[in-house]
Amino acid sequence: MFKLFKNLKKRDYIFAFIAGIFIIVQVWLELKMPDYMSEITILVQTEGSKMSEILKNGGYMILCAFGSFLSAVVVGYLVANVSASFSLHTRKKLFNKIEKLSIDDIKSFNTSSLITRTTNDITQIMMFLAFGMQMLIKSPVTAVWAITKISNKSFEWSLITAVAVVILLSMVIITMLMVVPKFKKLQKLTDRVNGITREQLNGIRVVRAFNAEKFQEEKFSSVNDDLTGTQLFVQKRFALFSPIMYLVMYFLTLSIYFIGAKIIEGAMLSEKIKIFGDMIVFSSYAMQIIMSFLMLAMIFMILPRAKVSASRINDVLDTDIKIKKGNITKLKEEGTVEFKNVSFKYPDAEEYILRDISFTAKKGETVAFIGSTGSGKSTLVNLIPRFYDATKGEVLVDGINVKEYDFKTLNNKLGYVPQKAVIFNGTIKENVSYGESKEIIDDKKIKEAIKVAEAKEFVEKMDDGYDSLIAASGTNISGGQKQRISIARAIARNPEIYIFDDTFSALDYKTDAKLRKNLKKYAKDSIFLIVAQRIGTIMNADKIVVLDKGKCVGIGTHKELLKSCEVYQEIALSQLSKGELENA
Repeated sequence: MFKLFKNLKKRDYIFAFIAGIFIIVQVWLELKMPDYMSEITILVQTEGSKMSEILKNGGYMILCAFGSFLSAVVVGYLVANVSASFSLHTRKKLFNKIEKLSIDDIKSFNTSSLITRTTNDITQIMMFLAFGMQMLIKSPVTAVWAITKISNKSFEWSLITAVAVVILLSMVIITMLMVVPKFKKLQKLTDRVNGITREQLNGIRVVRAFNAEKFQEEKFSSVNDDLTGTQLFVQKRFALFSPIMYLVMYFLTLSIYFIGAKIIEGAMLSEKIKIFGDMIVFSSYAMQIIMSFLMLAMIFMILPRAKVSASRINDVLDTDIKIKKGNITKLKEEGTVEFKNVSFKYPDAEEYILRDISFTAKKGETVAFIGSTGSGKSTLVNLIPRFYDATKGEVLVDGINVKEYDFKTLNNKLGYVPQKAVIFNGTIKENVSYGESKEIIDDKKIKEAIKVAEAKEFVEKMDDGYDSLIAASGTNISGGQKQRISIARAIARNPEIYIFDDTFSALDYKTDAKLRKNLKKYAKDSIFLIVAQRIGTIMNADKIVVLDKGKCVGIGTHKELLKSCEVYQEIALSQLSKGELENA
């Protein structure tokens, strides 16, 4: 966990140091008050004592109490700043690391788990910093200081105090042995609850369409009951501390007074008042010792869960970034995409998804990819923006291996549109101009991109036009409308290379044809890489790459492949008749 404290800044260490000084001041003031109480007790019991002396000592007690209060306020402010700063910088560092992780790494951690680590786990460590830092300094200082104050008092009182401390520590140790193993389980169950909740919200339409509300409810209840049961187990064990603590404290106070009464009874008249004063002081210091050990116990309650959370956060931060950026930021534009003997398999997998793929796409060309489900079409185009890296061979953009590019430079060359349109909560303008680009995306470009994407008609019919608000995931517009806005986002970037990963499947044939015609006219010098299922979408492509079980079984134009590629013929005949294909 201390590894994470590197995220604290110099200012935070200074604040922590100042907070430590004020904690010591606070302890000193709290431990000074029983001395004045003892003086007041003796003065009250002694004949001829002046009221001014009693008031003087009472005034000192009030000043100590007020000083302790001010110290506590300062400590609270400083510690809150330190813990908030830690949370801010750690969460930012964790989020930035997650953004750099490969898709495989994100899948291995699980999205819901990453959300929990970024929120709940950091909160656990933040709580340890906020409370633990104070207790870690205050409890040992208080205990040692208080023990030195009573070390020369009655042996019987010291013995009964030691017994009380042993009882409390035994209770702490037993409880910790019972609950510590549950902390890791708690965080994993929190992951699962978040995961099921996210799954249900994302798939709410399917859940309702299949009348699966009860099934999902039972699924959630099962995990939620596990989480609740584990949390209750932990909290019930911790709940025992309060009654036992008060029982031990009251028993200790009663024992001190009982032993004190016996000592006073057997003492000489001249010593009775002094022993009575010592008893009052001792009981106050004994309570301070007990409280200091309880504070220490609280640290051992918070620490194990914080350590589990820290370990989970470090798991992410220590993960090696598999896809590392290169250093090429500037180059002469050539306008080519080339695959040289590219093979790919997922990490830890035995079978290759792609095998020995080679082709070249030149400036102004449209290259399409077709094949049966699972043939590796999407995986192939995902190697260009480096969602994955090729296992063997090279993927070249403008004659340079994509692994050598700086991420920003490579991404500015690409206009990527996935099959499932990704829409963000915001206006249509914000969605189309999303992210950074090599050129400024102004209102004129936004409107132009929307027009090319065949989205102008429905956008201008919306209440606020281009400023109309779209809900998260585009739940207030249709699938085809979402896809056209997603395409407009790519167009607005004016990229050198367009990648359409089965993008046009959400569009009807008429819109599909018009959009592609507009796009070819608007960006005639760009490279178009199109993954498609429909023959109609790709039959006019300059080059079609046919994939079957990860292998390239044919490259050519539509007419050439109808004659030479059996796999392409089968796909074409499954969608269109012979007459339609001949007249195409």
